[in-house]
Amino acid sequence: MSILKKLFQPKKTASTENPNLKGSERGKYMPDISAPADERFTKHFILNGGKFLYCTDMDEVHESFDNILLENDWYEQDVYCLDPKLEKLFDGYNLNFNTNKESSFFLSVCENLIADDGSLLISSKQIKEKKLKELPQNFVIFATTSQIVNSIGEGLRGIKKKNTGQIPTNITTIKNFEPKEGAKDFMSYGSSAKNLYLLLLEDL
Repeated sequence: MSILKKLFQPKKTASTENPNLKGSERGKYMPDISAPADERFTKHFILNGGKFLYCTDMDEVHESFDNILLENDWYEQDVYCLDPKLEKLFDGYNLNFNTNKESSFFLSVCENLIADDGSLLISSKQIKEKKLKELPQNFVIFATTSQIVNSIGEGLRGIKKKNTGQIPTNITTIKNFEPKEGAKDFMSYGSSAKNLYLLLLEDL
C-alpha cells in the first residue's frame, strides 16, 4: 500500500478499541510506535517544517522538481551538487552544477529517513567533510520510501552493513527545516536550520 493511502486511511487505535486504555498506557510525549514507519516519518518531517513531495514514478519526480524551481525562480542558477548521478538525472533544467556555497540550493541524496523524529541521516558520502553551515541554506533531497527506517540506530547499523570496507565519516542528521525562535533541543545543537524539500519516490 502506498504511503498516501496509509496516511488517509482511517484506522483503529488501542484507545478507540478499548476505552479503558485511553491515557493509561502511553504518555503524550511517547512516540506512536504502533503507526507504520512511513506514516510516522511523514508526520514528524512536516511538523519539523520540511516540504514533502510524494512521487509514484520518475515522471512525478521531474514534475515536482520543476515546480520547486518555478516556485523559487531557480532556473539557470548555480546548484551545489557532489553527486554525478544526480547531475545526470536532473541535467535538463539548465542548471550550473558546482560546489559554491553561494549556490541557490544543495541537491543531494541521503542515507536514511528517520521515522522516530522526521530527520534525515546523511554522511560524508553526500556532504564530504563539510559542516551543514558550510552548505547552501536551501536543500533539495531525493530519496525513496525504502530508505525509511525506525530510528537513528537502525540507520547507523544499515550504513555499517552497506559499507563493510570503509564506513563513511561525518555522519549527522538534519532535523530543523525552518528557523525557530527560542532554544533548540540538545540533539540539534550546532546544526543550522535548512529550508528543505524532499522528493520522495515510492519504490516499495
